[in-house]
Amino acid sequence: MGKRLVSNSSSASVVRTPVAVYAPDPISREGALSQLRRHPEIELREESETGPGTVALLISDSLDEPELTRLRRVVRSEGARAVLVVGALRETELLDVIECGVGAIVWRHEASELRLVQAVLAAARGDGDLPADLLGRLINQVGTLHRNAAGRPGAPASGLSAREVDVLRLVAEGLDTGEIASKLSYSERTVKNVMHGLTTRLHLRNRAHAVAHALREGYI
Repeated sequence: MGKRLVSNSSSASVVRTPVAVYAPDPISREGALSQLRRHPEIELREESETGPGTVALLISDSLDEPELTRLRRVVRSEGARAVLVVGALRETELLDVIECGVGAIVWRHEASELRLVQAVLAAARGDGDLPADLLGRLINQVGTLHRNAAGRPGAPASGLSAREVDVLRLVAEGLDTGEIASKLSYSERTVKNVMHGLTTRLHLRNRAHAVAHALREGYI
């Protein structure tokens, strides 16, 4: 499974991203489906059809343990990328969500049609897409964890290179691949290779997870 190329009436090719929607009730599910099906770049799938290359869009008012378990299963066991649409998220849950493998988070009250599509496509690319207030909370939370752990014997070393740190610092500031390349005078391919190399080497799931890891280790 994965992205597909389809031809439209003008013979142009559209890259389609498979998306499965999980929702707590039929109204929420149908609302998300109706927003997504208007976009030719989205290919809707059933919940049973998630897997590598698929984006799982999970909708919830709050994140309880069953929802977190579902996130872990969809991302870790089935290999899908995840977008979480949530009404509220406690401080203690934020890092769990990122480390679970969620690449994009959307507040329910901000879940417009364009916002959902933006988050889905960002997750499909492996990019992070967090609301600005959540990014700030993530930085503060991980910074606190790092300060509390400072000086502990046996603290792990993440082994990030200076170039990887430079890229991750800009990712944490919300810049996309093109903007990072421009800032650092790299090609976009170089930026993508840097991100791919560090996420593969350190077994990180996406950009958001890489930023959380770098923050936890005190690199940024």
